[in-house]
Amino acid sequence: MHKYLKKTLPLCIGLLFTGPAVTSYAADMNKVVHTYFNAAETGFDPAATNDLYSSYIDDSIFETLYSYDYLARPLKLVPLTATALPDISADGLTYTIHIKPHIFFTDDPIFKGKKRELTSYDYAYSFKRILDPTLRSPNSDIFAGKFIGADQLVDQAKKVGKFNYDQPFEGIQTPDRYTLVLKINAKDFNLPMILAHTPTAALAREVVEHYRDPQGLVMSNPVGTGPYILSKWVRGSRIVLKYNPNYRSYIWNFKSDDPNDKKIIAEMTGKTMPQVGVVDIQIIEEGQSQWLGFKQKQLDWLDLPPSLANKALDHGELRPEYKKEGIYLSNMSDLTSYYTFWNMTDPVVGGLSEDKIALRRAMSMAFSNSHFVNIVFNGMMIPLYSIIPPNIVGHDPKFKTSRPYNVQAANLLLDQYHYKIGPDGYRTLPNGKPLTIQYSMPTSGSSIPVASFWQQTLGKIHIRMVAKSMQFPDYLRAQKQCAVQMGTQGWFADYPDGENFLQLFYGPNVHVSNFNCVAIPEFDRLFKQSMSLPNGPERQALFLKMTRLLEVYATVVPLDSASTQTLVQPYVRGFKDNPILKNPWFYIDIKK
Repeated sequence: MHKYLKKTLPLCIGLLFTGPAVTSYAADMNKVVHTYFNAAETGFDPAATNDLYSSYIDDSIFETLYSYDYLARPLKLVPLTATALPDISADGLTYTIHIKPHIFFTDDPIFKGKKRELTSYDYAYSFKRILDPTLRSPNSDIFAGKFIGADQLVDQAKKVGKFNYDQPFEGIQTPDRYTLVLKINAKDFNLPMILAHTPTAALAREVVEHYRDPQGLVMSNPVGTGPYILSKWVRGSRIVLKYNPNYRSYIWNFKSDDPNDKKIIAEMTGKTMPQVGVVDIQIIEEGQSQWLGFKQKQLDWLDLPPSLANKALDHGELRPEYKKEGIYLSNMSDLTSYYTFWNMTDPVVGGLSEDKIALRRAMSMAFSNSHFVNIVFNGMMIPLYSIIPPNIVGHDPKFKTSRPYNVQAANLLLDQYHYKIGPDGYRTLPNGKPLTIQYSMPTSGSSIPVASFWQQTLGKIHIRMVAKSMQFPDYLRAQKQCAVQMGTQGWFADYPDGENFLQLFYGPNVHVSNFNCVAIPEFDRLFKQSMSLPNGPERQALFLKMTRLLEVYATVVPLDSASTQTLVQPYVRGFKDNPILKNPWFYIDIKK
């Protein structure tokens, strides 16, 4: 970003749907996308979910104020339900946003036969849901301390056990049904991108109040303004979406200077969207099953598992036999960071005392990123030494880790802090009690080789590790409850800025997105300081200091960033992997 936000925003101005809205159109219900998720979803309430696969569905049903251009690289923020990017006051503290009229929610009995229009009140209500402490939104960090007067309302709700949605406050205002005014406590140069993040999507208050469960959530009854509705849901097994007849549609008119996009543009320009009427999603965790499904044309595309790369690729190129079939390859560097963490509240591995730091540091020193990527992922991932991945604002390509890969030194460090090797060949705690590390993981095929690599790694320094497998929703819940002693997590960018990755270790985000359950006062101070700065050398220096603190206290081991190779069937038109937009059925066509 440039130094001043006012100078930055005009560079991004553009409409996601540059053609006119189409009012009398229906997607072809005979055009069916068949795809899959690697792990189970948790539910479909944007404020209440923050796992990747639930967000795929949420983004298909609900709509945020902003989104990203399908083809533009680098990523370009564009309006979705807003008429334009925010009008920002000279002091950077007031955002005025106008909502497009004539956008309607999916028909639902709660609306009593009337068309329910999307308004600014729906966004104000949905933002308050994220703030509501009784809802315990896993996304509350995105608005924490953000809006003027919100903290007092949150504190009041904590005291009385109920959030007052009708109490006005300065930070979120709705002057009329199409105008939203946000007043913030301090400059936030990432706020427009946050308003493109799934949890900020609009829900209708009457729908939430009618369908909510005892926790106040509407996980099973999503009613939004997006292009699709939930037609069928078998938890952890199958999800079927169907076209929303109330959706306004648009004309495909994306632009790109990339020569590789010429074919896509030629195929799709001028088409009324979405073309696809039905999206049929299966939960398929095992790579071999995914491969067979693609081979048999039961899946329309396949994110190639590293373990199966040699079946389809030769030195990174698609094998001739698949090219002959018309199958094509879409490559993309994901905006992801995978890391292994230790629970900093755990009595065995947690804490900031010298002996605990030494234990974690020794485990991290025994780990080799390059060996990990080559052995577990056939070299198809990008080794990562800082938590901020490539293609993200704040990533430093010249960063050198202070964490050496040195098994001998790791053993000496454990010896120094009295983690002695017992008669069974495994180390004990300094007090002589057995030392066993429990590594928790979800029940997906990709988790097993990661756990196995860590088990071999810790074996080199005589530490016994046992693996505990659990369903993904249970694993996610355990992490948030600080009940995972050691585990591996992947973070997919909510918005393309390093702040979104460093917040994973910000103390106030414990029980939300801070699965490390870490609170380092100096880190927290630097993080708050960085939030008020535009991108530049000063902010970059703070990012580096925070990264070094994570290394000093050995709280986490960055592993890798994903490089996705997607095989696409020849009858799929317009497909291009996008690092943020993960529901391609909205942008493609099926021509069988």
